[in-house]
Amino acid sequence: MKPIRVVVADDHSLVRAGIRLLIEEVEGVQVVGEAGTGDEALRLIRKLQPDVVLLDIEMPGPNGLEVLKKTAEESPTVRVIILTVHDEEQYVAQALRAGAFGYLPKTAASNELELAIKTVADGGTYVSPELETAATLDRTRVPEQGPSVTLTPRQREVLKMIAEGHSTKDIALTLNISAKTVESHRAHLMDRLGIHEVAGLVRYAIKMGLVDIDR
Repeated sequence: MKPIRVVVADDHSLVRAGIRLLIEEVEGVQVVGEAGTGDEALRLIRKLQPDVVLLDIEMPGPNGLEVLKKTAEESPTVRVIILTVHDEEQYVAQALRAGAFGYLPKTAASNELELAIKTVADGGTYVSPELETAATLDRTRVPEQGPSVTLTPRQREVLKMIAEGHSTKDIALTLNISAKTVESHRAHLMDRLGIHEVAGLVRYAIKMGLVDIDR
C-alpha cells in the first residue's frame, strides 16, 4: 500500500521539525515536503500533489486560509488539515467553508494527529472533538444521505453547472479552468458526497437549491 504523502506548511522551522518527527513514527504516512511561507506551500502543493497538507493559518505571504482556498480550486484531490493555535469558532467555521477537510489545534495529541491524517486521506472529515460544535454550524448537510460534508465555492459552481446539463468543455470555458480540473472536481464531488452517477449529483443539487427546476 502506498504511504499517505504529507506536506507540512508552518512558518516556524522547529514546529515543522516536531511535526515531521511525529509523522515519522506513524506507519504508512510520509512527509514529502515542508514549506515556511504561503507561496512555498502553493508551489509544493502544485508540484507534489500530496494526499494531505498540514497547514498553519498564520503564514507569511498568502496566509493559510488563502492557500487553502487556492488549493481547493486548483488541486481538488489534495486534502487540507488546518493545524493552528487558533481554536476560536470563527476560524473553524471559516476554514470549513473554504474547503478544509480537517481542523486541529496545535495542542492536539500525537495520536489525534495520526487519526486526523488517516481519516482525511481516506476521504473523511476530522475536526478535533473540542471544536466539533463550531464545525457543525457550517457544514453543508447531505439531504437524506449520511454524514455532513463541506463543499467549496468552486465545487458548488461545478456541481451547479453539471446539474444544469453543461458539458465538461462548457464548464471549463465558463470557469476558466482546464477540462482535467473539471473532471477532478466531478470525481471529488462524487467521492465526497458518496454519489457515483451524474443523475445523483443532479438530484443533490436540486435538493440543495443550487438549481431552479422551474426554469
